[in-house]
Amino acid sequence: MKRPAAFLLSLLIVAATALFGAPAGAQENPTPEPARLRLDLGQLAPRLVTSSDQAITVTGTVTNTGSRRIVKPMARLQIGDRLASPRAMDSVLAGNPVQDSPLTDFTPLAEDLEPGQSARLTITVPLTGPRGAALRPGVYPLLVNVNGTPEYGGPARLAAVSLLMPVLSTPGHANNQATPRHSKLAVLWPITDSKPHIQSAPFGVPMTLTDDALADELSPGGRLYSLVSAARAAQENNQKVGSSLCFALDPDLLRTVDAMRNGYRVSGGVTGKGADAASNWLAALRALVTGRCVIPLPFADADLTTLGKVRGADGNPDPGLMTTALNGTATIRQVLGVESKSGVLWPGGTPDDKALSAISTGGFQTVLTDSGKLRAGGDDETVTGAATLSDGLRAQPTNSMATAGLTGFAPSPQTPTTYSGASQRAVSTQNGLAAIAFEAGLGRTDGSTGGPMLIAPPRRWDATTDELNAFLSGLGKLTNAGVTAGSTLDDLLGSTPEGSASLAAGTHADGGAAVADQLSGLDQDATSLLSAMQIDPRNRVEPGAIVGPVRDALVRGSSTAFGSSSSSSASANATSELAAIRDQVTVEQPKQTIALASGSSPLPVYVHNDLPVGVSAQIALKNNMGLRGDEDKIFLFPAKGGQTRYVQIEALRAGRLSVDVSLTTPSGTDLGATARFELTSTEYGPITIIITVAAGCALLLLASRRIYRRIKEGRGGTP
Repeated sequence: MKRPAAFLLSLLIVAATALFGAPAGAQENPTPEPARLRLDLGQLAPRLVTSSDQAITVTGTVTNTGSRRIVKPMARLQIGDRLASPRAMDSVLAGNPVQDSPLTDFTPLAEDLEPGQSARLTITVPLTGPRGAALRPGVYPLLVNVNGTPEYGGPARLAAVSLLMPVLSTPGHANNQATPRHSKLAVLWPITDSKPHIQSAPFGVPMTLTDDALADELSPGGRLYSLVSAARAAQENNQKVGSSLCFALDPDLLRTVDAMRNGYRVSGGVTGKGADAASNWLAALRALVTGRCVIPLPFADADLTTLGKVRGADGNPDPGLMTTALNGTATIRQVLGVESKSGVLWPGGTPDDKALSAISTGGFQTVLTDSGKLRAGGDDETVTGAATLSDGLRAQPTNSMATAGLTGFAPSPQTPTTYSGASQRAVSTQNGLAAIAFEAGLGRTDGSTGGPMLIAPPRRWDATTDELNAFLSGLGKLTNAGVTAGSTLDDLLGSTPEGSASLAAGTHADGGAAVADQLSGLDQDATSLLSAMQIDPRNRVEPGAIVGPVRDALVRGSSTAFGSSSSSSASANATSELAAIRDQVTVEQPKQTIALASGSSPLPVYVHNDLPVGVSAQIALKNNMGLRGDEDKIFLFPAKGGQTRYVQIEALRAGRLSVDVSLTTPSGTDLGATARFELTSTEYGPITIIITVAAGCALLLLASRRIYRRIKEGRGGTP
């Protein structure tokens, strides 16, 4: 095509696009560009605005995470209208943008930011004069907005973080204060592991952890250390707030930390570093919870719905696993020496009817659950007060909005520049505090409140010590202002249920079923091992003690900490525990070739049993071309020793032979490793000889018959 013609065609295409619009494919929403800046908020002061506050200060860091230089990055703080309805609050907590106006002009952060460079962000908004006077008691949405000009681009918003600010009284106007509501408030304080860390803990062997991350969590600055130290500070500094805390403890975490004190190893054979940290933390926790409200979580924070689907060898759910999961009270008493509150459980996920029945059978009368999961009768209406479930259990709701604020929203792919509260600890803590204030009635024009509130932070709360202290301090300010009133879980449980309710169905469809299926197979292996064990009169160890760590691991495999992880991740601990048992009963590899004395002779098999119990097993022969063996016999291998057992075999041919020798329980579960036996034989066995002779006789008869037929035919006779 000539150049003038090509130019004319290009003009026609541009004109057609302008007149008739872009092609259909181009009209679809384009994929948003990834964020070019990361905005990390460090501090926000104050957390609640009062009449004595003169400014709001926000600090943080802005980092260029893109591949282009950012010219003239600048930031400002923006504010939206006071929130008046739960729907508006839920929308902000979900990360939806609001109409806002600037509180400040843009503040330059740097001349430019090269890729990887960071700049300090500090925004101060004076609250004196008309700006402060416009703030009435209530909850307001704030937006930290960062603009800049990417290289080869135009000015644009490059990062933003939204959060909420409660205002208790108008700055500079002490007479314009929040209406006292005195909403009763109690707080669950979760002490849980971030995930199960045990790799294996066989009977009589030091525990091995998957990594040493738990030691860091127990040390100063770590997650678990911060939870204990912040709660302790609240008990000392504000009795009303301190007494409103009820400590929800994970029994598996307590047992793990208790075992760490005596020394442990980390995957790969390295000695763990956290023995002292574990001892100090456990002592601090004991001092914190003694004489206080304590409730158990399921062992390892197990998902009871998934656990109820784990089936034993008979094809039915294994009740022993549920017993392990619900026996946390005994562990708390044993490790900490304190009694937990009787009959109250805070299960994770959404227990189904079978799980609720197991909870009731386990001696519990009350379950704590998110109010958003409760439905009144068969209606879709949510329940905010205590209610009775079908099994007669009392459902005590935790405040759904507060939990959503403390957890943070999932980032939207359509707004990649707006960062999630879940990824900003300061934001999630602040939003949770604002949600509590709003639910208590702060700024609500309809005068309604959420009634008595039970606050449930994320089960694996990952807030820093400073953020936890800020949260508890904020609760103290709400109490001092009369917005809330410190209460206790006992006080909330003393109310009469408002009616009947049901729990909304959980989301277990595929992941839970896959985990349950794999755990079921491991449970059946554990049952097979247990049935093959016998008490040894010298060691007097119960077989249940040997298999017990496997059953604990099966419960850990259903932990809610795994979330959407693969079933192989959830079952790794149980697999390791089973391997630790199996590997202690194994066949010794022969050091030299075994010469068979005859074609039919016994094969000597030396078996080690390092377990403190006797084990019944069969000797299995595999890959045994040229050999036939008797594998039906069951042998008993005594505890802590080795013995030679003989398997009758028959050589089907002469020469060099080989066979894989292994052990199985009578029900077919493999034990130990497979050993390769090399054999030589110069004779055939009697059965082989008999078969050969019989075959030879048959061949002779057939040959004779054929000769006879030919003779008859040669004489002209009939066959």
